[in-house]
Amino acid sequence: MHELIGKELYEAIEYARNIDEETGRSIMENFQVEQPALAQTLFSIFPSLIAQKNQDMANMFMELSFDTLCVYQHAFGDVPPQSEEWLERQMSLLDAEFQALIPDQQMDDKIRAKLSNRFSERAFNEVTQMKLIEVMNESIDDYASENTSRVASIKFTQTMIFTVIRLFSNLYAQTTNQ
Repeated sequence: MHELIGKELYEAIEYARNIDEETGRSIMENFQVEQPALAQTLFSIFPSLIAQKNQDMANMFMELSFDTLCVYQHAFGDVPPQSEEWLERQMSLLDAEFQALIPDQQMDDKIRAKLSNRFSERAFNEVTQMKLIEVMNESIDDYASENTSRVASIKFTQTMIFTVIRLFSNLYAQTTNQ
């Protein structure tokens, strides 16, 4: 797997955002059948967390998660099948890393430093789709700017879409490294 940049990234995003309803429905149905735990996480659990803050942002998040799914499929092929255990491992790794980055979270300073360093090293050593993250964050910013009630949810929504992109990157990286 490689980082999507330039023309390749924008072609993948354009593809994702121009999918007709029938194709979109088919993509979602296949994804839900092949990846039920990941689909449940991305399109039910994560949006419900965002909806506690703002329903509009939860809806936007689901659209961007779908776009992310389509970008990865367009650029790297079908979603590689994974087990529920894989998803649980990924979420526990991401959770520990994110907890280390939250300043108000009570945590031993040595553990926080170790996890923060591990997070930085993993992000640096993995193929991180930084340009895709930037595009998604810009979409979130633009959407939130249309209504002041959405602004308070920007950072949380951006963190959640970052998590989605990391999950897809890890998913595709794992299969290319096997």
